[in-house]
Amino acid sequence: MNDQELIERYGPREAMEFDVVVVGAGPAGLAAAIRLKQRQPEASVVVIEKGSEPGAHILSGAVMDPRAITELLPDWQAQGAPLLQPVTGDDVLFLSPTGSRRMPDWLVPRNFHNHGCYVVSLGNVVRWLAQQAEALGVEIFPGFAAAEVLYDEQGAVRGVATGNMGIGKNGEPGDAFQLGMELVGKYTVFAEGARGHLGKQLIARYRLDEGRDPQSFAIGIKELWEIDPQRAQPGRVVHTAGWPMTDDTFGGGFLYHLSDNKVTLGFVIGLDYRNPHLSPFEEMQRWKTHPAIRAHIEGGKRLAYGARAINNGTPQALPKTVFPGGALVGCDAGYLNAARIKGSHAAIKSGMLCAEALAPALAAGRQRDELTAYPEAFAASWLHDELKQTRNFKLWFKKGKLTGQLMTGIEQWLLPKLGIASPPWTLHATQRDHEALLPADQATPIAYPKPDGVISFDRLGSVFLSNTNHEENQPAHLTLKDASVPVAVNLKRFAGPEARYCPAGVYEFVEEAGGPPRLQINAQNCVHCKTCDIKDPTQNIVWVTPEGGGGPVYAGM
Repeated sequence: MNDQELIERYGPREAMEFDVVVVGAGPAGLAAAIRLKQRQPEASVVVIEKGSEPGAHILSGAVMDPRAITELLPDWQAQGAPLLQPVTGDDVLFLSPTGSRRMPDWLVPRNFHNHGCYVVSLGNVVRWLAQQAEALGVEIFPGFAAAEVLYDEQGAVRGVATGNMGIGKNGEPGDAFQLGMELVGKYTVFAEGARGHLGKQLIARYRLDEGRDPQSFAIGIKELWEIDPQRAQPGRVVHTAGWPMTDDTFGGGFLYHLSDNKVTLGFVIGLDYRNPHLSPFEEMQRWKTHPAIRAHIEGGKRLAYGARAINNGTPQALPKTVFPGGALVGCDAGYLNAARIKGSHAAIKSGMLCAEALAPALAAGRQRDELTAYPEAFAASWLHDELKQTRNFKLWFKKGKLTGQLMTGIEQWLLPKLGIASPPWTLHATQRDHEALLPADQATPIAYPKPDGVISFDRLGSVFLSNTNHEENQPAHLTLKDASVPVAVNLKRFAGPEARYCPAGVYEFVEEAGGPPRLQINAQNCVHCKTCDIKDPTQNIVWVTPEGGGGPVYAGM
């Protein structure tokens, strides 16, 4: 049964009305809710979150710039915000297969300066922000996935509907069936993170990306380790470039020392990579075996694992962020500084800017119009200036590693010393990430080493550490427009890249009893990273919302 048939049979859906509905309890969504309640305490605000709790699906490095959170909650230290470990030093390393070269401190470009920042668990920061929001009267509904955008008769967004619960694999309601509910607002703020399911639909419906560069993404794969106390360097920040990436692939590693003998480390690979044989997960595992990385974690224990697609954050690709009845904030829009490897401060600031446009609109009795004051405020903000300064970072690396490193040095080191804050030139992208793959016969196969179970690991054991689970009998939330395409096109032409770009082993090509290969989708393993939705060369895979509460439950990430 489709949604309309379910509504006709079991409806109508229960509806709840609010002044503002926020989709997503991440830094952007919670900042928007907090700021609105600060400015309009009487406003009714609800935040819905598909994770089992705020922070359950949050994955980030993370070195956090406190600028935005200080503007939002100036007394965050006194209130016990979990920003506890200041950065104590920066290492920028260039890796070769066997060695490394540290960039002298005086040559480190400004985008890698982390003085005044904190090494954090962003999941814990988000949990704390949720507490602050609730203390102000914000209602938070965890375990509810926004599955559908609702529109009024004029075509404006009037809210969202949560997904139905208790639908079986056959599409029929089971014994535990519960119809989704409607959350209706005067305005709806979408803060779903990178490649948001509903954000993607809104961009298409309202042509918000018209005249903009195509959005570009990367996949970030992360682990949390407990290490030997003798190796602990609380506050040490390490970024790496070079090996194992080839010159035509954008990528690099990060390793951050937390307190309590914890290290968070990971690898980021641009999803515009060309070689279909490449596996981001395997690249991350072999990166850890490099002596410069192994030295930090050897003798330690891996505690957690996760993966998430991230925006590359060029303002040239930022869509129009407002439309009748709503707005995009945070990574749902693309506010991220890839050059600084930071997005949480940008997410918080964008949520605040949106709320500061919402408050006077509500006070004036307005509803479901365009919040033009929000993009206007962004254009006049320090966030706009920051993103403008780093707007070419990723695009230079598309021209090769050497060019990328040279021009980053010029734009982020030389020009500031000459008193030029922002480069006087702007690069543009024309190709979407999924269009970059070469046919398999035009690319070099990659032989990855077997995991040793000590430093490097396999995919399924890694997914286990993410605490990922979905109700087993629900319909797969990873859908195909055409079931024949994975074998007829993706496998035949690109050697089945979905079996490699997925960091959770969701996709595998299997043969049974000598029959033809078929694509098996292990949707229960999905960590909601959205990589498949972005990188599938035929754009045949569509990620839709599973039942609320499913997916990973990240701890300490």
